[in-house]
Amino acid sequence: MSRLHLDIHKDDTVQVMSGKDRGKRGVVVRTVPGQSKIVVKGVNLLKRHQRANTQKGGTKVMQGGIVDFESPLSYSNVMLVCNKCDKPTRIRKTVLPNGQKAIVCVKCGEVYERVRNKI
Repeated sequence: MSRLHLDIHKDDTVQVMSGKDRGKRGVVVRTVPGQSKIVVKGVNLLKRHQRANTQKGGTKVMQGGIVDFESPLSYSNVMLVCNKCDKPTRIRKTVLPNGQKAIVCVKCGEVYERVRNKI
């Protein structure tokens, strides 16, 4: 299986363009390149009925009940939100004068800069 490249990365802000959550914005939690899917915080929430998990000693490890979780969303159903013009946009790939590759917002023409969270 070859590894696909997605232009949207973790911590990017995206807007859902189709489906039940159309118009919602959220931050990308993780990407699944092999399936061309991404997980967006607060979007495409599903419910899972979870059974309580116990160990052999009888101590409860995990509480049971109904758990909400974010399900992966198709990469083609979202658009990157430009951090300069704050609009959902397509992107162009370009090479900067210093030789680095970058992506450019089609709407405003500015270079898209990713915010790096160092923890």
